[in-house]
Amino acid sequence: MEILKDMEPEKKEIKNDTLAETNGATRNAELAKAIMERHFRPSLITTEAWEGYSFAGLEIRIKESTDLYGAMLWPSAIVLCHFLDSHRETYNLMDKNIIELGAGTGLVTIVTSLLGAQVTSTDMPEILGNLQYNVNRNTRGRCRHPPHVTELTWGKDLEKHFPRASCHFDYIMAADVVYAHPFLNELMETFDHLCQDDTVILWAMRFRLDLENSFVGRFQKLFDIEELYDLPSLQIKLYRATRRIPWSPRVRHNLV
Repeated sequence: MEILKDMEPEKKEIKNDTLAETNGATRNAELAKAIMERHFRPSLITTEAWEGYSFAGLEIRIKESTDLYGAMLWPSAIVLCHFLDSHRETYNLMDKNIIELGAGTGLVTIVTSLLGAQVTSTDMPEILGNLQYNVNRNTRGRCRHPPHVTELTWGKDLEKHFPRASCHFDYIMAADVVYAHPFLNELMETFDHLCQDDTVILWAMRFRLDLENSFVGRFQKLFDIEELYDLPSLQIKLYRATRRIPWSPRVRHNLV
């Protein structure tokens, strides 16, 4: 009988842990549902295919280019935009200087511009045509600062095109830039070059393979990271990161 009494607190603890896990899973599922409800499709057949999104109190229409992997919209971008739109007081983007890496279809660029930021939207040369089209279509006459679309090839001519002495960004935005491509070292170099001591990185990533986990491990050598969202149903996490310490150039080179 005494043994059974001794087991009671342990049973309650297990029950409480199970209840907390269930509540956490429910909250995550509800959040994921709310995020994906930002997406809608045209109710009528149109001459041009587009996907619709609702952010900053406006309808955004995005044209994808299915023949280019980087010109398709992935859920990580929706997650990042939802966070920014629903945390406007904490992350007030008005007049902030922002650069987006791997902008793709431009959704994050468009939303941050609609929220008042000065945005530099970057991607590979072959992506820029569709990116510029979407940005123009959704920001013209709507934004305090017209976004600037430009080429940025990760790791290439960074100091030439984005000199550290004169290019200061309050935020670096990135959505789904880590996957099975051969330019992860160059991506790390780009984060490192663009991020100054007071720059904040907001980075949404879908976990597909061990590759993503290993990149996060390397990333943490240079940056302190905080997990803002963990959405198992979408396999997506959203991170906030800042530079860890002002590394010397030699140490930083060895880490990246």
